[in-house]
Amino acid sequence: MPCKRTRFAVNIASLPMYDLPEVTAATDAWWSGIARALAREGVADVPVNLVRDCDTKTVWRSPDLLFSQTCGYPLMHDFVGQLRVVATPSYDAAGCKGPFYRSLIVVRADDPAQTLDDLRGRFAAANAPDSQSGYSALRSAVAVVAQSASFFSKVVMSGGHANSLALVASGAADVCAVDCVTHALLARHRPAALANLRVLGETVAAPGLPYVTRAGAGGDLLQRLRAALNAALADPALAATREDLLIAGIEVLPETAYDRIIEIEEEARARGYACLA
Repeated sequence: MPCKRTRFAVNIASLPMYDLPEVTAATDAWWSGIARALAREGVADVPVNLVRDCDTKTVWRSPDLLFSQTCGYPLMHDFVGQLRVVATPSYDAAGCKGPFYRSLIVVRADDPAQTLDDLRGRFAAANAPDSQSGYSALRSAVAVVAQSASFFSKVVMSGGHANSLALVASGAADVCAVDCVTHALLARHRPAALANLRVLGETVAAPGLPYVTRAGAGGDLLQRLRAALNAALADPALAATREDLLIAGIEVLPETAYDRIIEIEEEARARGYACLA
């Protein structure tokens, strides 16, 4: 939802990336657990509720941002110098390995395609051009077989992974790439969204979607945020919540880890395939 605010009355938090309607309650419970741990860590003005009435980019740009989660692609492009990585969560989902994840390339179950090359000249759906999982990862996979030429006859932007899957299921598109965590959450909480679809392949791995705070956060706040995350991960009262959200752990990656996002993009460009088309 659009939001014109640039400053908020207090610190703010959001967890927009995997906040499917089916797991909203679990997302809220996860934040409540983190917030309690932050208060025990002595962090002042911890927000009780997550912000959901503003678009994500407005929240990420806010100097009042305490905690959120973002995609690696905007982190390394539009938000360079505006966000600071706190830690990267690990998920219990096929395609994940520790804090790294892949996208799953999805087609209809009855599609005769056996390889990505079989989809040459077909229609693709992507959630957004600034998405690592739905756009850049698929571009990287296609670049290997495109041979510097156009590959898809049409690419439509869907606005979300679930929308991309719906387009493929309906026949309005033939293929999409979906974050493996989103795919696993849908398989658990909304299996109908994956009916009559199948996974054709996987993309290259990239660092997962990081928890972030404002760039101006000092080292002391960063350590308190990490301590609170570890406390929430160890809290037995949050075990069911973590299971609902597929959260298995966190890892603090080196600052250079997210350079891999740029490398994946540049590798596609070097193959002569700069645009998903």
